[in-house]
Amino acid sequence: MNPKPDHGEQSYRGSGRLAGKAAVITGADSGIGKAVAIAFAREGADVLISYLDEHEDAEDTRRWVEDAGRKAVLVPGDLTQPAHCREVIATAVKEFGRVDVLVSNAAYQMSHESLEEISDEEWDHTIATNLSALFHLSKAAVPHMRPGSSIIGTTSVNSDMPTPQLLPYDVTKAGIANFTAALAGLLADKGIRANSVAPGPIWTPLIPATMPEEQVKSFGQQTPLDRPGQPAEVAPAFVLLASDEASYISGARLPVTGGRPIL
Repeated sequence: MNPKPDHGEQSYRGSGRLAGKAAVITGADSGIGKAVAIAFAREGADVLISYLDEHEDAEDTRRWVEDAGRKAVLVPGDLTQPAHCREVIATAVKEFGRVDVLVSNAAYQMSHESLEEISDEEWDHTIATNLSALFHLSKAAVPHMRPGSSIIGTTSVNSDMPTPQLLPYDVTKAGIANFTAALAGLLADKGIRANSVAPGPIWTPLIPATMPEEQVKSFGQQTPLDRPGQPAEVAPAFVLLASDEASYISGARLPVTGGRPIL
């Protein structure tokens, strides 16, 4: 990508806010997931890096996690398959003994100008990747979570201000916001918190890979800050929600939108 996204490789400084925690992060090979993995490791967490098949990118994330002195575990595979979601959590339990933080971040989107362009297969794939995976991962992880643990979904500003060309993606992001809000109530008696982070336009590989070139050129200019955000600018929101500092935050959605309000 040009310019290259900033995942916090040179800028993020940890302070032990996640010391001793074990985290699962999906889509951690690039973009927001990679930035979260780097930040979590520098805050003291071991990290399971879940990704589809971008092995070189995932190895780079592993290197940054291990450079921070933390354990990194790579698990490739397709999160649209419920069995693989369960495998991701089972691997984390085997490697770490528990799951303290689950970040469901992996996402798929494509841009279309008409409803007719959206195939049945693409609709089902988008729902399965973005939304159903969160359900299957959460269901598998909760039995291995202790009081104080945290589940974090990646929603979007699109949940409140849907982009017509991203209809399936919009639907999943609204679903994630509602899922985590409801889950917070279901898990309250277990002492497990559930929240979501709502990024605005963030400069990740998903953007040039799924949007027309003219939209990529103006990406982020619709925000009051007049630019796209960097993955490194989103990661601190996940750190907060994963940390014990957020012990009274559950059922919330934290916007990182460059000034675009979420109502």
